[in-house]
Amino acid sequence: MEPKPCFLGFLIAFFLTGGGETQPAHESLKPQRVQFRSRNFHNVLHWQPGKATSHNSNVYFVQYKMYGQKEWKNKEDCWGIQELFCDLTNETANLQELYYGRVKTASAGSYSEWSITQRFAPWWATNIDPPVVNVTQHNGSLLVVLHAPDFPYRHQKGTNTTVESYYDLVYRVFLINNALGKEQNIYEGSGRVVEIEALTPHSGYCIVAEIYQTILGRSSQRSKERCVKIP
Repeated sequence: MEPKPCFLGFLIAFFLTGGGETQPAHESLKPQRVQFRSRNFHNVLHWQPGKATSHNSNVYFVQYKMYGQKEWKNKEDCWGIQELFCDLTNETANLQELYYGRVKTASAGSYSEWSITQRFAPWWATNIDPPVVNVTQHNGSLLVVLHAPDFPYRHQKGTNTTVESYYDLVYRVFLINNALGKEQNIYEGSGRVVEIEALTPHSGYCIVAEIYQTILGRSSQRSKERCVKIP
């Protein structure tokens, strides 16, 4: 009978901590391209298998720490896993701090050295999604309502925080005249409700928007087009 996964994880952890004999560390097992990827402050550690390993036979162990701390902490949910990623969102929730992550491989009784990330700054590194755009018609004009993306953290009242809680934002709204194939930047500001007037009757228009983070000088990708026909 095959050992249960939890028992297998225990055995490998036992080896890694020196409780049993293991083969010397192999450079070829060492995880490659260990890095954080962050989207709307969902901070996930990613890596690739070592140069001479079969992904199916590898087991990985993840640790993390805040910059300045001496001791590394185990990520229990990512201790003895076969996936090539580990969600460290909750462990990197202080967005103004700096963090490191590291990964070790065990395979067939051998183990690697730790592979360590570069210093990770969530507030600086995260990529912000474009705003959600809702468009309604009213008397020949368009009312555009913009919604900033939610973040994984919550206010004390239990509501989701948004990008506006952490950055000063500028919303940019673009109007595309389908008949002319022309695009016009018709709004740039902090407001999330925009009215577009003086549109040509019986014409089709599309709206797209993006978020600009002023302090970082960085723009999100553009939103999906929202298209309407003016009666």
